Amino acid sequence: MLVILLVAYLLSRGIRYALRRFSEKDTTGNQATLYTLSRLTHYAIIIIAIVVALSSIGLDLSKLALVAGALSVGIGFGLQSIVSNFVSGLIILFEHTLRVGDYIELDTGLTGTVKAINVRSTLINTNDNIDIVVPNSEFVTARLTNWTLGERVLRVRIPFGVAYGSDKDLVKQAAIEAAEEVAYTLTHIKRRRPDVWLVDFGDSSLNFLLTVWVNREGARRPTRTRAAYLWALETKLTEYGIEIPFPQRDLNLRSGFPPPAVAAESTED
Repeated sequence: MLVILLVAYLLSRGIRYALRRFSEKDTTGNQATLYTLSRLTHYAIIIIAIVVALSSIGLDLSKLALVAGALSVGIGFGLQSIVSNFVSGLIILFEHTLRVGDYIELDTGLTGTVKAINVRSTLINTNDNIDIVVPNSEFVTARLTNWTLGERVLRVRIPFGVAYGSDKDLVKQAAIEAAEEVAYTLTHIKRRRPDVWLVDFGDSSLNFLLTVWVNREGARRPTRTRAAYLWALETKLTEYGIEIPFPQRDLNLRSGFPPPAVAAESTED
């Protein structure tokens, strides 16, 4: 019995060592998958070894199976969330919908970079450098936005407004020049160059929309990216003498009311 367990342990250790060495050399982002495969292999080998060892000493495994079945019903309710997270972790790892290094956003508003994917939970590092442990089931049951899953570029939309009477062509020129000065902007792809649209006649402004294709670095930092474009826009619009308006209201007096001076004299009389 001890020999069987020892051989199983050494076999498991050798396989885990080989997978770990392979993971260290791997550059495709599959380290988490290899880690999970290593753990599952270890557990499978140990379980099989225990079954074989018990069988070798003449223990009736059918009776053991009945006891295990009875216990599993009661334990199953208590371990429901753990099992759910475990299965969700396997789904994530083998479907590759989530990878180490991806920038994601959950329905709860949590955004950050995937730092590690484990069997039960995933470690997310936020833009404030805070590590948050998220149960794997949340990635399967809720909507997940993966900003870096597909292509390495992303289009962002920056709305802005200018005063009525502004030269629209000059506004477009200024906005495109501002976008091209931001490091995140892709300018070498013809179909993905910055563009400007007039989208609305606002109460106090002509409302435009600047659309820009950004690189992976810009996609991973949406708040910083938006701030960079707003900064560049304000600088360039000011440089061209284009006014950025603030909310304002026009007050019109109806003709049925006397001027304030006349009303005051009538009150004194």
